[in-house]
Amino acid sequence: MFKIYTDTAANLPDELIAKYELGVVPLHYTVDGREYSAAGDNGAPFDGKAFYDAMRKGAAVQTSMVNVGAFCDAFEESLSAGIDVIFIGISSGVSGTYHSAAIAADEMRERYPERKIAAVDTRAASLGEGLPVLYAAELKDAGASFEEVVSRTTEKSDSVCQYFTVEDLVYLKRGGRISGAAAMLGNILQIKPILMGDEEGKIVLHGKTIGRRKALTELVKTYQELVSDFGEPVGISQADCPEDAERLTQQLREHGCSGDILTVCFEPVTGSHVGPGTLAVFFYGIHR
Repeated sequence: MFKIYTDTAANLPDELIAKYELGVVPLHYTVDGREYSAAGDNGAPFDGKAFYDAMRKGAAVQTSMVNVGAFCDAFEESLSAGIDVIFIGISSGVSGTYHSAAIAADEMRERYPERKIAAVDTRAASLGEGLPVLYAAELKDAGASFEEVVSRTTEKSDSVCQYFTVEDLVYLKRGGRISGAAAMLGNILQIKPILMGDEEGKIVLHGKTIGRRKALTELVKTYQELVSDFGEPVGISQADCPEDAERLTQQLREHGCSGDILTVCFEPVTGSHVGPGTLAVFFYGIHR
């Protein structure tokens, strides 16, 4: 028997977490100095519109990775009950969270040498991480072994494509990805970058467009060129731009996508680094 764990950066809806009985370890963030859990606080779910509106008004947002102790506590709940653990986490290329999980896994192996513990680095975030978690959960429900789930999910993660566009370049400037002058000029000229996750799970520039509609068209074009199977699931994450997410869904359907499309609001930790208005598409491709 084994349990699948992930972190809140996987951006999975509560109903899917409950359906597959996933363990989810929360990342945390602060807004103007007040700390919150990305899993929600006091039973209240994350309010995406309020969060991204606060960012638009200039709120100072900071994020923090999950520490080793939090992972140890989470894993021990299963291990102490005789249940093996598979952790599937956020890209090590954008967060130290995965490394904390890997260290925790090593510590837990020493405490529970009779148990199996594995960690999978998806090298992705949001639904780029969430899709492999769901893939693993479906394998588990179908009766796959611990080893099979680890190996097949690791292989599946290698083909995750993550492409997105941002509405305002100022948030990339704050993250040090572009200069202040480039952000200002880009916003004036309505330049919309297309960003992607590379082989190491780091975010890099894929291309540029002029205007939002052309950016959405480019996301669809990229999907068409790289998708390995039009029937496989697709993820869409939107940072308080639901109309654009609906438009992207429609365009994907018009251009061959026949698989399930899961649409979510960008969770706050990843979302804070790309900003309100960000729109992302995640799918399994012939390569990253």
